Amino acid sequence: MKNTNDLVEKIIQRLKEQKQTVSFAESCTGGRIVAAFTAVSGASSILNGSCVTYSNEIKHRWLGVENKILNEFGAVSSECVSQMLDGIQKFAESDYAIAVSGIAGPTGGTEFKPVGTVYIGIKTPFIQEVFHCHFSGSREDIQAQATLFSIEKLGKILNI
Repeated sequence: MKNTNDLVEKIIQRLKEQKQTVSFAESCTGGRIVAAFTAVSGASSILNGSCVTYSNEIKHRWLGVENKILNEFGAVSSECVSQMLDGIQKFAESDYAIAVSGIAGPTGGTEFKPVGTVYIGIKTPFIQEVFHCHFSGSREDIQAQATLFSIEKLGKILNI
């Protein structure tokens, strides 16, 4: 966890220098990404807010994910995560956003979306990208891998 703290510290410092902010919309990670940031002193200077949007109804009401998207593609989809990104960035008025939705297991998987399927989106002032990931292990392992992946991708985008 020390390496994650170091990376988060560097991300906070970089965003602080750039006078920019970040926000998170988390589903299967259940707030672990924002917890990694708030564990580091100085996070309040770059973190406006975060949402744990576990249910489809809350994804729709809080983040504006269209019911059509949820019905057609499901919450675990790039389409849903794209709208989660837009919603949290607008809601928190942030420069950067991360959104995560997936199946941490051990139940909930299907043939087409097995346990460990996670979509992770990152939105910056310049790009928006959604990654289709397949993680393995226990529920906790999958949540930890999704959290780490998200933080590392943001670090890469910020050239850290």
